[in-house]
Amino acid sequence: MKYGKKIAVATVAALTVLSLAGCATGKGDTPAGGGDKPAAKDMTIDLVSKGFQHQFWQAVKKGAEEKGKELGVKINFEGPGSETEIEKQLQMLQSSIDRKPSAIAYAALDPEACIPALDAAASANIPVAYFDAPCNSEVGKTLAATDSKVAGALAAEHMAELIGGKGDVAIVAHSQINSTGVERRDGFVEKIKADYPDIKIVDIQYGDGDHLKSADITKSMLNAHPDLKGIYATNEGSAVGVANALSELGKTSKDITAIGFDSGAAQIDAIKGGVLAGAITQDPIGIGKTVVQAAYDLANGKSVEKFYDTGSYWYDATNLDDPKISAVLYQ
Repeated sequence: MKYGKKIAVATVAALTVLSLAGCATGKGDTPAGGGDKPAAKDMTIDLVSKGFQHQFWQAVKKGAEEKGKELGVKINFEGPGSETEIEKQLQMLQSSIDRKPSAIAYAALDPEACIPALDAAASANIPVAYFDAPCNSEVGKTLAATDSKVAGALAAEHMAELIGGKGDVAIVAHSQINSTGVERRDGFVEKIKADYPDIKIVDIQYGDGDHLKSADITKSMLNAHPDLKGIYATNEGSAVGVANALSELGKTSKDITAIGFDSGAAQIDAIKGGVLAGAITQDPIGIGKTVVQAAYDLANGKSVEKFYDTGSYWYDATNLDDPKISAVLYQ
């Protein structure tokens, strides 16, 4: 299924709209149905996420449960311990199908490996909504997520500004299979190539979102490229790994400009401590709320949009306490 991307807005005006809409509700918080039809008492929506350990997924879970409570729907949320456990996630998806919930919300780790299971969901007449990352299957009728290419481009703009528009930079990415990893990487790379000819991307490596792997990659990058001016990390685990490596080496944002993605307590602490220069945050609570509403609408036979963009926002030490930013941070 191809999802038409709407532009994720990262301006002050958009943030003001977000704050008026309510704390961390997400732009797509009310898909077509708007929650006006009472849910059946026995309605259940299963969410199968990419993982469970990162604070991002806990925030998605929180949003899903809040929306489920509002709609009177039972929410089951699960995910593998690591975002590399594709087979484990597929087992969870199949178990959900076997339980025959009212609807399934799914975030694909591998966009191809999930196709047979979703065919089984279609055969069982279980509606499917995607969140964060879709499967390459027409079974899922909608996607609630950040526009990852726009978010990657936003990171590139801030990187360029912080390093003065020139120098060597590198990327510590979390996946070259999953759509979020690919699109956050490509959005950054394409923006740099298009608008900043004096910035060169000298290395891209993949740490699976693992703190230790990402820290080791960061150290090897710095050894291989002693003149490196910036590092971009594409998810929470990658960013924490980069921050840990820089801390171990006694480096701060004055020595090298490191930009992360997502929030979480460890990453926010690294920004407050001057190790990371800043990061892009999503609205995971909004993602959870939006996909549950969409799944609910599908289960009730209502139409939904193909793509709900829940937004991406830059934060650093200067705006952490801004109510408009704190609404989309999670710790």
